[in-house]
Formats: sequence, structure tokens, C-alpha cells
Amino acid sequence: MLLSAFKNVNLALAFLLELAAWGALGYWGFQAGSNTFTSTVLGLGTPLLAIVVWAVFGAPRSQRRLPNPWLMLLRAVFFGSGVVALFATNQFGLAIIFALLVILNLILITVWQQ
Repeated sequence: MLLSAFKNVNLALAFLLELAAWGALGYWGFQAGSNTFTSTVLGLGTPLLAIVVWAVFGAPRSQRRLPNPWLMLLRAVFFGSGVVALFATNQFGLAIIFALLVILNLILITVWQQ
């Protein structure tokens, strides 16, 4: 029963990490633009693109969900882009914490075959 609770917590963490990755990409986009137009396009477009790719190829209920090991590669690229976005905006502490949580989450997903 306790293991089941930990597995549910890990799935909730995965969802929160997805949201955080989208937020990091949006934050990067708004910071990276050289003017209001490019900031808005990057700030909204980058996370939107990530959401579409994730919904089609990574979401648990997607009919086109990638099989392993491709799914694990997608997860690494997806969450890695969030880490890179945080580093690029000088959010070093958040980037390290995010990276550590992602690594822990991916290890547990693999071990527990979630």
C-alpha cells in the first residue's frame, strides 16, 4: 500500500514537472525576445510547440505515444529543454533543482515501469 502511494506521488510529480517545463520554456521565450513581438511569439509559441509534441507523442493516453526507448528519449529532450531554458535565463538554482527532480522522476518511472 505504501509503495502504491509513492507511485502515485511520482506520477503527480511527473505532471508537475511537465507544467514546470512548459513554464520554463515560456519564461525563456519572453526573456529571449529582442522586442515585444518576438518576446510574445517565443514566450507563447515555444511552450505551445512543446505541448503539442508532448500531447501527440508523450501523453499517457495518446494513440501515437512512442514506445520505449523513444519515449524515454523524448522525456529527456523535453525535460532537458526546460533545464536549458532555466540555465539560459540565469535561473541556475532552479535549473539544478529541476534537473535533480527530473532525474529522480525518470529513474522511478523506469524502475516502477510507469
